[in-house]
Amino acid sequence: MECTNKILSTGVHGVIVTIFVIFTIRLLSLLSPFLLAPFRGVNSHAQRLPIGNGQVLVNFDKEYNSETYISTCWAGNQTIGHVSQFGVWADGKFAWVGSGWNIQRHYSKESNVTDVRLHNEELKLEIQMHDLVDYYYNIFMREIHVKDLSGKARDVRLFFHHDFHISETEVGDTAYYDPKVKGVIQYKKQRWFLMNGATAAGIGINQWSTGNKEVNGAEGTWRDAEDGVLGKNGIAQGSVDSTIGINLKVPANSTEVAHAWVCFGTNYAQVTELNDYVKQQGADFFVPRNQNYWRLWVNPIHIDFLNLPQKIVDLFKRSLLVISTQIDADGAIIAANDHDIAQFARDTYSYMWPRDGALVANALSRAGYRDTVEKFFTFCSEVITKDGYYFISTIQISHWHRAGTPGTRWRARSADSRRRNCFSTLVSLEHFKRNRNVTYMKPLFQGMITNAADFLVRFRDPVTKLPLPSYDLWEERYGVHLFTVSSVIAGLRAAANFAHTLGDLQKHRLYEETADEVLEAMCKHLWSEKDSRFCRMATRTPEGYKLDMTVDAAMYSCFAFAGMPTHDSK
Repeated sequence: MECTNKILSTGVHGVIVTIFVIFTIRLLSLLSPFLLAPFRGVNSHAQRLPIGNGQVLVNFDKEYNSETYISTCWAGNQTIGHVSQFGVWADGKFAWVGSGWNIQRHYSKESNVTDVRLHNEELKLEIQMHDLVDYYYNIFMREIHVKDLSGKARDVRLFFHHDFHISETEVGDTAYYDPKVKGVIQYKKQRWFLMNGATAAGIGINQWSTGNKEVNGAEGTWRDAEDGVLGKNGIAQGSVDSTIGINLKVPANSTEVAHAWVCFGTNYAQVTELNDYVKQQGADFFVPRNQNYWRLWVNPIHIDFLNLPQKIVDLFKRSLLVISTQIDADGAIIAANDHDIAQFARDTYSYMWPRDGALVANALSRAGYRDTVEKFFTFCSEVITKDGYYFISTIQISHWHRAGTPGTRWRARSADSRRRNCFSTLVSLEHFKRNRNVTYMKPLFQGMITNAADFLVRFRDPVTKLPLPSYDLWEERYGVHLFTVSSVIAGLRAAANFAHTLGDLQKHRLYEETADEVLEAMCKHLWSEKDSRFCRMATRTPEGYKLDMTVDAAMYSCFAFAGMPTHDSK
């Protein structure tokens, strides 16, 4: 199941390969009998269930705890790896969802609405959950269907724990019960979260508790829930958490429905207005609303899937939907939004790498997501330097300022180690060919494309004409890489085509001639006659280049990007 877990992990890295299904549909139709086996049970065994709208992301772990809240417009991860739990009390017995429960985790068909089934034999309860982040409003909604299996009427109490570390720290938070909205609010400065619930009886929670955590031995308010009764402490400040409770009367062998939600905002007025919107529409309004939206979103164009099995088609659409949760509302395509890596590196993958983002954008463009792709190009045009390169390989998102700020750096900066990136130029050309949006591409030509291409022309060895050394895809090895050289050729040819289309014949000739020189140098210096193949990496020496002949998947770039003809013997 390792392959399956990767595909449905939170990060774009985990699903980028799957999305390229659209590139090879005819091949897959032949191979489908062999491809189906690894993906059986793909939903129920996924490591994560991410849901989001480009501003708010909620990430469920394998035990169905809401592990991470990320809101890019409010600067980062609001729980920094601390889980927020869901618990159930019935007939004097209590259980947090996780170990001891039968958990079947799925998504509703063609949507970013979850469909999770929970069964607890000791409590004699079966629960169906639908979780979503509204596609437009910053509301995290949960719909809970509780079914009695005991054959008698039940008093069931649902508890929702929220362990926020607002602005990525527990210092200086406030949590309090607001009688006006009949819910709990946690806030710090410009980050506000309103937690509330509803049953058939109306809006408002039945129980609540606020208190301290992680100080003076305090574990948190989740402990207060385990006897089925919350203490209703009205306010706490400092390092705090909160738990809300909803009481249900479940008839024998029947189902009762409850809702719980979190509203995200930058002040009290925003979160209370969102809460009023839920009250006005009714909490049961949100599940069908979002199921309908995502079914429309995931089918933007007609795709002829030929005779591919339905499981492959479903996997393709699920990949698109998972990728959508990792795209910021202002266009940045994020590598991975989970907190696992921070446990040993004290950093995350919540960054945008221009190269990786461009590969995803290429797939999305082919799949029909024009607006999403163009927002990505706009973002790239805002963070590229005037000299035509991206300052570092990682760009952290600051939606609040509608621009990118540099992320953490993994390598020391030197004059010849600035990361090149030509994929944005290449992908923008392919996107332009499909959509012919001249008005959109016109400003990008000068601001992003020609600046980047001019840098690629300059940043070369004056003798061999190959690009100067840089780090590889994984920022591990320093040298002249086949992948980099191939992508430089592709980027230059794309820029040349743009220049020709827009009438800049001088730039067209410059970029085409440079691309020809780099291709010739690649065939001369990166080809091993002894091994009859290209190398992975070359290191410059006074005598020429020392070749690293290690086989690497990234070497596909010589035909994918460099444009070598299929009849070429190399």
